[in-house]
Order: sequence, then C-alpha cells, then structure tokens
Amino acid sequence: MFTAGAESLLQQAREIQAEELRKFCSRVSKLLREEDLGPDAIDCLRRLFLIVSATKYNRRLDKTCVDLLQATLCLPACPEPLQVLCAAILREMSPSDSVTLSCDHTHNTRQLSLVASILLAQGDRREEVRTVAQHVLRALESRQPEGPSLRHLLPVMSKVMGLSPGALQEDQTTLLSKRLTDWLRYASVQQGLPHSGGFFSTSRARQPGPITEVDGAVATDFFTVLSTGHHFTEDQWLNVQAFSMLRAWLLHSGPEGPGAPDADDKSELEGSTLSVISATSTTGRLLPPRERLREVAFEYCQRLIEQSTRRALRKGDSDLQKACLVEAVLVLDVLCRQDPSFLYRTLSCLKALHGRLSGDPACVRVLLPLARFFLTHGEAAAVDSEAVYQHLFTRVPAELFHSPMLAFEFVQFCRDNLHLFGGNLSILTLSFPNLFKFLAWNSPALTAEFVALLPALVDASTAVEMLHALLDLPCLTAALDLQLRSWPAASERPLWDTSLRNPSCLEAFRDPQLQGLVQHLLRSKASGTTQRLAPLHQLLQPMASCARVAQCAEAVPTLLHAFFSAVTQVASGALTNQLVLLLLERSDSLYRVPQFEARVHRVLSAQFLALCKLKPSLVVELARDLLEFLGSVNDVHGRASMVTSVVWAIGEYLSVTYDRRCTVEQINKFFEALEALLFEVTQSRPSAALPQCPPQVVTVLMTTLTKLASRSQDLIPRVSLLLSKMRTLAQSPGASSPHGEEGTEAIRTRATELLNLLKMPSVAQFVLTPSPEVCSPRYHRDVNTALPLALRTVSRLVEKEAGLLPG
Repeated sequence: MFTAGAESLLQQAREIQAEELRKFCSRVSKLLREEDLGPDAIDCLRRLFLIVSATKYNRRLDKTCVDLLQATLCLPACPEPLQVLCAAILREMSPSDSVTLSCDHTHNTRQLSLVASILLAQGDRREEVRTVAQHVLRALESRQPEGPSLRHLLPVMSKVMGLSPGALQEDQTTLLSKRLTDWLRYASVQQGLPHSGGFFSTSRARQPGPITEVDGAVATDFFTVLSTGHHFTEDQWLNVQAFSMLRAWLLHSGPEGPGAPDADDKSELEGSTLSVISATSTTGRLLPPRERLREVAFEYCQRLIEQSTRRALRKGDSDLQKACLVEAVLVLDVLCRQDPSFLYRTLSCLKALHGRLSGDPACVRVLLPLARFFLTHGEAAAVDSEAVYQHLFTRVPAELFHSPMLAFEFVQFCRDNLHLFGGNLSILTLSFPNLFKFLAWNSPALTAEFVALLPALVDASTAVEMLHALLDLPCLTAALDLQLRSWPAASERPLWDTSLRNPSCLEAFRDPQLQGLVQHLLRSKASGTTQRLAPLHQLLQPMASCARVAQCAEAVPTLLHAFFSAVTQVASGALTNQLVLLLLERSDSLYRVPQFEARVHRVLSAQFLALCKLKPSLVVELARDLLEFLGSVNDVHGRASMVTSVVWAIGEYLSVTYDRRCTVEQINKFFEALEALLFEVTQSRPSAALPQCPPQVVTVLMTTLTKLASRSQDLIPRVSLLLSKMRTLAQSPGASSPHGEEGTEAIRTRATELLNLLKMPSVAQFVLTPSPEVCSPRYHRDVNTALPLALRTVSRLVEKEAGLLPG
C-alpha cells in the first residue's frame, strides 16, 4: 500500500496525456544534450520513469528522446545515477523497435549489465539473449584481480539461464562452473579495505582484520554468505552472488539440465553401492569441473548448517541464518538428485538439523524444504519420514496460521510436491481442517492457491466434512481471532481488527459447555463426523463485522465452485445423495455475515441443480427429505434461490422418464406440498418482519405444479382452478404492490400459458415432460422436427379458443 502522497503522484503520472508527455520529452532531450548533466537532468529522468512505469500499457516516447537516452547510457563518463535511470526507462519501454543498443558499445561491466538488462527485456527478437551471454562470458574469462568488477554480471547470467537455458555452449558452461567453484571456495578470509580518501586518510591505516562469524568469533574456515565484517573484498561479494545463483546453475548444468552430463555420472547407483561411495574421500582425485562444483557446493552448505548453530548478535543476522538454511537444504536436495553419492553424506546432517529446529517456532520455515528433502529421498535412503509430516501438518498450521509468509510458503509446498506424496497423500487430505486455518486467516492472498489445491484435497471419505468446513470458514476466522486474543501476549503478536478491542463474546468463547463445538471447529485433522454449529454461530455473531471475517466470507463462493468441480469427479451415488442433503440442511444454517448468505445460496442452488442433473434419480430417492424441506421453509425470501432450484428439480426429474420407481402417490404428495407452499407465499402479505416472496418462486411453483399434473392427469382440474385463481389475482387492482408491475405481469403471463397448455393434456405432457430424444439439440434447431411443430400447432389451436377463455 502507498501513502497518500505516493498515490497522488501515481495518479498524476497516469493522467498525463500524449501532448503533455511530448512536451516533457522535449525538455528531457534538451537537458540530455547539455555537456554538464546535473541535478536537473536526474530530476527530470526520475519524473519520466514514473510516467512510463505508472501505467500497464507502454508509453510512446519521441524517437529523439529515446536515442538520447541510449546515447547517455553509453557515455564513458556518465554519472552512475543517470545511467541507472536511463536503463530503467528503456526497460519499461521494452520491447520496442526504437531500442538499438548493442553490448559492443559498453565500456565497463556496470554499463554492460545495464545494457544487457534492456536487451533481455526486448524478448530475444534478434537473438539478444545469446549475444548478451557471449559478452558476459567474455568478461568473466578475465582473471585480473585489479580488473573491472564482475559483481554486476552474475545477475545477468542468472537471467540468461532463465530465459534461454540452451544459450550456453559446453565449454562456456565448464568455464562458469570453474569460476563459481573458485568464488565459493577460495574467497578471501580477510576483511576488505575501507574506501580511502579524505583529509584524515593516512598511509599508515590499520590493516584489515579477519572475517568473523555471526556470534563475533574469528572465522577459522572459508568465507560464506554468513561471514561478517565491516568491509568486504570483491571476491567476497562474488562469493555471495555465486551462492545466490548456485541452485539455478546446478539445475541448468546438471545431468537432467540442458548441459551435457559428466562422464562419470552416478545417477544409477543405488542401495549398498551408495554407502560405499559415500565413505570414499573425493579430495584425493581430480574431479571434472561440474562434479568439483557439486563437491564445493556440498561443503559450502555443510558450512552454512554449522554456522547456523551459532547465536547471532544481531536480529538481521539471525534472519539471514534462517534464509541461508532454507537455501542450503534446497541445494542439498538438488545435489542428491543429481548425484546419489551425496545422499548418505547428507542424511545424518539433515536429521540432526530437523531434530534441532522442530521445537523452535522461529525456524519453522526451514522445515518445509526439509520435509521436501525427506519426501524426495526418504524411500531411497530407507528413512521413515512420517514423523516429519505429522509434525509439519499437525502443529505448524495450528500454532502459526497467522504468519502470512509461512501460510503462502506452506500452501505452495503442498501444491509443488503433490507428486511426491504418493502413498502418504492421506496425510495431506486428512489435514485439510488445519490447512483451512491458513485459508481462513489469509483468504484474500490464498484463495487462488487453494482453488488449485482443492482437487488434491477432495476425497470421497472426507467430502461431506470438507463441505461443512468450507461453509463454516468465516466462523472459523472469527474463532481463530478469539483464540489469538485469548493466548498469552507474545513478543510478536499478529494483527487483528482493533475496532473490537474487547469482544463481548471472548468470555463466552471460554465457556466449558461450548468447548466441544469450539474444539471441533478448531480440530487439526478430519474427524469423520459433523456437528451443527448453530450455537457457535450465535456466540460468534459479534465478530461478523470484523474485516477479516468479511474478507473470508467473500472467498467462500469461489472455493465452493472449486470444491464441487472436484467432488463430482469422485462422487458415487451415495455421496451425491449425502451432498444434496447437506445443501438442503445448510441453506438455513449459515454464519450471518452481511451478504454472505445470499452469495452462498446462489452457489448452493446452482450446485443442487448440477447434482440433480448428474443423478436425476435422487429426487425419487430423497423424496421424504425434499418434502420435509418444502414443509419447513419459513423464510422463502431469504432462501429464494434454493427454494426455486428445489421446486424446479422436482418438476424436471420427478418422472418415470428418469426413474422407474416414481409412482403416482409420490407425484400427488409433492403436488400437495407444493400447492400448500404456493398458497402460503401468495396469501401472506409482506411486512417489515416478512418480506415479499420473489415472483420467480411463484412462477416456478406454478410451472412445476402443471408438470406434475400432466403426469397425473387426475390433478389437471385442480391445477387449472389454481392457475385461474393466480391469473385473476394477478389481474386484480392492487395486485402489483406485493410483486411489482413486472413480477405481476410475469405471473399473469405464465398462468395464461400454462392454462392454454392444459387445454390439451396429451400435448401438455409432450411439451412439459419431453422424452430424452426430444430434448436433443436437433429438435430445437430444425423447424421441421417434432417439438417446434407441436408448439406451432398448440399455438394455432389456442388462438382459436382464446375468445372462450374467462377474463
């Protein structure tokens, strides 16, 4: 989020029109033509960068201005701030035909890195990536210690690998592997010299001391990213950069990468052979460059793990220790995949690391790459990794759901490693209540991630419980908020809604009589049971106005769509029936967050129809439950979409066409229930406590009653009388007040249409209950086939008798 001042500047930059931008470019061009490029030029370039970067679309700059930006960037004596700004503007414009830069025009590595960044942003339209790679490698070949700094070039190489992994030839890959090996293992162990100059500088300046560890002790081993000092040498900076790109380079140059494999690749070694190799020292033999790099990378990671045991004197160093541990474990994972001989040399170290970190909440993010390592290599090394998974999925989400970074990384870990779980996938699927805690607390950021993850979490054995959990997600958010408020004060307390400084329900949340429901809502694993949480909904109602709860409620419809898309792939007939019953039950039992119920009802009604289409026979199988639902509806307005879908499904699928078990007695029972419901919604008058019934419910009820009558023709006189009354009621003075003019007209029109159809029962049955063949698209596209022909015939007959109709 930006400050008000920053937002104002961005808005001004976005609103600048083409003519204003052209005038400003002219001013910039005038300044860049001057010999003395002073503060005015820097200020104007900053403004120009803001203008071109503030919008999503590319701004068109005058060609003269673009040419001057390129010329200024390539000046030998151009001040560095100006070069950086020129490069940033040209990158924002890319890809562009106006950019004509070349690496041949650069005079130092700093210029080369800036020009390369622009060429890489061009999109390799003229093989810019390969050209950049050749120039950068040519600069890296130089070994002069006093030569130009190479620090600026390694990020460029990392970008080249990402854009075009095949851009490097075999000899170039070997060269860079050698250089990375030297920078990682042989960086200076003495601190760098401070910048000389100034009045107080003397030739007898104190010699730099040795590098130190994070706890202040003098380092006794080689330099790493965790070594500390006041000043650093060039090769020490290259050491840090080399480690930052090490994992990407290993993946690029390894046996499975685009580079050719080493001649002595050991990827097929398994079992006892590994233990023999792992016990053999590699220091006594000359290794090929790639294998030597892997050996140095292994030593580097081992050194980082050893350095992480030291107690850092500064918090920044402590955070750096955790970040380096994450990267070190990921690098070791790559090494073990590329060369199995590293596996047994790594296992004991990582087992000890996991034992040391598993009880430290501050290091929990390191457990994710550790778990990935054991997922990948546990079976090959005959290691039982279940304890690692159990700790990760049981304690971590329950205790640290409020950490947004951990939540994102945890869900990404689950998504990225689904293929590795294999037989352990049940650990993931049974842990969905804990994973949903991340979602409930961080729903805006994690909604898309969970939409992608839900298909893997959905299982036939837990689908019903998971649907309950999704519908109760805002309630879970409120419960987690109260749980955090009830915990002892921590050094880093997470943020919550300060508008509720002392919620009235906090004490009631601790009520022993409700602890069973609370524990069920906050459970860490699927329990295989469900409980009605209505008492908890009432208890947590004061929390419904929290911003976090409202955000979570907005995400639920999207998650429900993803859930049903996945569950229909695994649902059996029995599970489909259970889901339908759940939809009927929960339509009247939702946590009352503003607008939440209406949004969820729309999804539930649509999914109810989808499940009925998937299994039409469920209308007959669940006849008793559907009748109970129709008889218990006391708030038609609040559940209008759900009632409409249920009534429509009854009219569509309660037929021997879909289920031979359908009987006339069932049709009569549904007819009576629907007739009573129609009478109730049309005779009651709207009030402040009882809003009006939507006209859609009335028209669907009339249509369904007519469909049922066409299948049990003894009911035709009864429904004809009812439809006549409905049409008369709609035409009476003042009838428009409950439903509005449009709604009243829709009711009158539908009643008239249905009455006309019932004049000819056989045609009514054909139109209202068509056979599956008639429902095929051909009958609706071809005007000469049965259905359109029947409708035209009915229309002509009805028109002739229109004068005989009452009213």
